[in-house]
Amino acid sequence: MPTRYDHVLTGGTVIDPASGTHDRLDVAINGSTIAAIGPGLAADAARVTSCAGSLVLPGLVEGHTHIFQYVSQVGAPPEEAHLRRGVVAAADAGTAGASTFPAFRKLIVEPVDMRVVSFLNVSVLGLIDFRFGELLNPDTLVADDALETAAANPDVVRGFKIRLSEDVVGEQWETLLKKSLTVAEQAGLPLMVHIGETSEPLPVVLSYLRPGDVVAHCYTGKPHGILDGDTVLPAVLEARDRGVLFDSAHGRSNLSFEIARRAIASGFLPDVLSSDTSARNWRGPVFDLLTSMSKLIALGVPLVEAVTRATVRPAALLGLDAEGYGRLSVGGPAHITVVTETDEVELPDAAGNTIVAPRLEPTLVLHDGGAVEITPWRGLPS
Repeated sequence: MPTRYDHVLTGGTVIDPASGTHDRLDVAINGSTIAAIGPGLAADAARVTSCAGSLVLPGLVEGHTHIFQYVSQVGAPPEEAHLRRGVVAAADAGTAGASTFPAFRKLIVEPVDMRVVSFLNVSVLGLIDFRFGELLNPDTLVADDALETAAANPDVVRGFKIRLSEDVVGEQWETLLKKSLTVAEQAGLPLMVHIGETSEPLPVVLSYLRPGDVVAHCYTGKPHGILDGDTVLPAVLEARDRGVLFDSAHGRSNLSFEIARRAIASGFLPDVLSSDTSARNWRGPVFDLLTSMSKLIALGVPLVEAVTRATVRPAALLGLDAEGYGRLSVGGPAHITVVTETDEVELPDAAGNTIVAPRLEPTLVLHDGGAVEITPWRGLPS
């Protein structure tokens, strides 16, 4: 008899925060589409993959990374460091500016076998090299160029990015932030703001931000973070209450286990759980999004909450939920990441502090129903 399904993933625990599903179920796939989710589907399949003992998740959505490889010194490889580690869609966070965006589109967005969008850097230069602040010359913020690029590329530009560290903006932080917010307002898009080592305390910065804007590096250990001792600053809670979002954005120098532990213990979870992968950290200490998730889970973020913040939440922020990313739904695209929990390993934060915890490892990645080659974890002994 002919089978109903091309491929069934059977026996795994399906976690889909978008629908509230958390159960041992089968997932059936026909071509590039999810055909059914439920029990007992394997008997009707041409091909069966056992996911017993594993978690079957929506394909991960990376809300903050740097993947402008070959043009920017900070660009990590999009497929090797992301897709082959379970990420099916990613937002580049300001590596490209208006002057380099055509190359970003041609070299990264169009040829790469994953969905890529952008928080366009407000500086026309973009983030070419961390050693040189892209806004130290304030004239590099050309509002018309940013707006024209966003208007011409609505399928890719989903927001704007400004780094507010003192070594990037100098003494012009307030003027540049106001100009960036005006650009974002005119385009109808969010602004992502990099914090840590700002010239002014965080409450001053937060007072300017609008609902939907994003604060990157919420667990930074650098000066002017979200905590006062063990307490989250009232201005941070007020900003969240009015709709400002907070992104964990690990990065090479911005995840502090101690800050994260205190904030999580107080109930302050990130709105978006991201890795801030770059050429400086994809071989450590960040490695990939799943490793960043593993660290925050070890520090107290519940598993389902971590999955939520690496699937449906960033997909909604980036407008990718309309394309079916960030969820498992019948009739939707078969973007699926299957993960297992490894034995405990030593995991570092940005300052070299370590915790010993299990690690989430991808065992099967499907993008549009097709299996992706998985790259082994780069923290394994050579």
